Amino acid sequence: MEKYELQKLRDLPIEGVAERLGLRVARHKCLCPFHDDSHPSLSFKVSKNTYRCFVCGASGGTIDLVMRHLHMDFKAACHWLANEHNIILDEWKQQEVTTPLPHREGLGVSLHRYERFFEHPFLNDEARRFLFEERRLDERVVRWCRLTSWRDKQGVPWLQIPYYNREGKLVGVQNRNLVRGALPRFRFPRGSECGIYNLPVLNMLRPGEQLFITEGCSDCWAMLSAGHKAIAIPSATLLTQKDKELLRSLSSSLLGRTGGGFHMFPDRDAPGERLFLQLKEVLPNLQHHQLPPGYKDFGEYYRSLH
Repeated sequence: MEKYELQKLRDLPIEGVAERLGLRVARHKCLCPFHDDSHPSLSFKVSKNTYRCFVCGASGGTIDLVMRHLHMDFKAACHWLANEHNIILDEWKQQEVTTPLPHREGLGVSLHRYERFFEHPFLNDEARRFLFEERRLDERVVRWCRLTSWRDKQGVPWLQIPYYNREGKLVGVQNRNLVRGALPRFRFPRGSECGIYNLPVLNMLRPGEQLFITEGCSDCWAMLSAGHKAIAIPSATLLTQKDKELLRSLSSSLLGRTGGGFHMFPDRDAPGERLFLQLKEVLPNLQHHQLPPGYKDFGEYYRSLH
C-alpha cells in the first residue's frame, strides 16, 4: 500500500469514522468503548484529526481507532476504512480478465478491459435479487446505469457499477460484494476514478428541472426509479476537492442555463447532515428535504413505497 493511500485513510474525519463505528459523538466527545465509561471521556481533536481518552489513555488517529475498536490488524483496518468510505486502493486487481488489451487514448489499459462488460450487461441471480427484490428498482434504471455482474474465482458474486463522465467515457468501475455482511464490500480496478456518479444524466436535464444529490449509488438508483434526475456523492465522509470544483461549475453553468436547482434528502444521521452542510458551502441554493420519521435514507423510504 502506497504512502499516499495511507494518507487518504488518515485524513478521513476522525469523528465521521467514530460514527461509522457506532459511537455517538456530541460536542467532540463520546463514551469511551475501551473501558467501562459512564461519562464521555473520549475526546476528539478535530484540528489534528486524533482521539484521546483521558481515563484509560487510549489515543491515536483513524486507523488506530478502527484497529482497537474492531480488534483488527493494521492491514485489515485499512481495508475496512477504504470499504466504508469508498476509497480506492490501487493494490487490488480483478482477476477475471488476464489477457492484456491494447491501449486506447484517454482510457487506461485496465479500464479498457471492462468496456465490453457494460455494452451487454448480464445480471446473475444474486444481482437480480439485490436490485429488483431487495432494492425494488425500476428495470429501466438498471439498464440506464448499465449495471452488470460477475463471480470471482472463489464463486463470490459481485455487482459491477460503471462510472462515466458527462461525455459518456468510462472513468471508473466499482465492484460491490453481493454476499450480505462480507468483506470487502467494495473493490476498484486499478485506474478507476469513482467520483460523482451518473454524470451523463446532466445531458437530459430540461429547463427548470430539479437535480437531486444523493449519498452513494444505491440512493441514486432509488431516486432515479422514483422518477427524478439524480447524481451521487460517493460517501458522506469523502467529498473531494475535485468533486467540489465540478459541482461549482455545474451550479454556475448547467443549472444557471436551465433554471433548475439542486435538491437533497440527507441521510438521517450525523454524517449525512454533515455532507449536506459541506455541499451547502459549494452550492448555496441547495434545497434540504427532510425524510419522514423512521427512515435512514432515501433508498429505505423508496422501498417502503414500492
